[in-house]
Amino acid sequence: MSVHVQEEPFDAGQVLNKFSAQQEGAGAVVSFTGIVRDVAAGLDHMEIEHYPAMTAKAIQAICDEARERWALTGVQVIHRYGKLSADDPIMMVLTASAHRADAFAAADFLMDYLKSRAPFWKKETTSEGADWVAAKDEDEDALSRWSRG
Repeated sequence: MSVHVQEEPFDAGQVLNKFSAQQEGAGAVVSFTGIVRDVAAGLDHMEIEHYPAMTAKAIQAICDEARERWALTGVQVIHRYGKLSADDPIMMVLTASAHRADAFAAADFLMDYLKSRAPFWKKETTSEGADWVAAKDEDEDALSRWSRG
């Protein structure tokens, strides 16, 4: 299990191939790569900030929870920070398990968490200026389906 919070770009294909090769006994590997979208129509760039002492620990804790909930042979999360342009890979979630249902559910859970709760702050800059990206109700709703009890 590994968590990488990094400024450098990553090659999703290489990451997937390396991760898959390390999953002894896995019958399923699920990967998701998030891409910076030009939702602002005219995005010049996006800046992602985080608090280094907190970010990797928070993501590691949710990866640990995913391993408790589902029978996983592996978990990896990559999330970038810094200045990103439209079409840049921003994050990647990989899960592996003996069966596909666990790998898909765990990846879905991790993506919902990263979208709503991971300690990142995003600012979009367009020709009109810069604005911080606000949390969305639909992201919170997606995360609520995973609450226990």
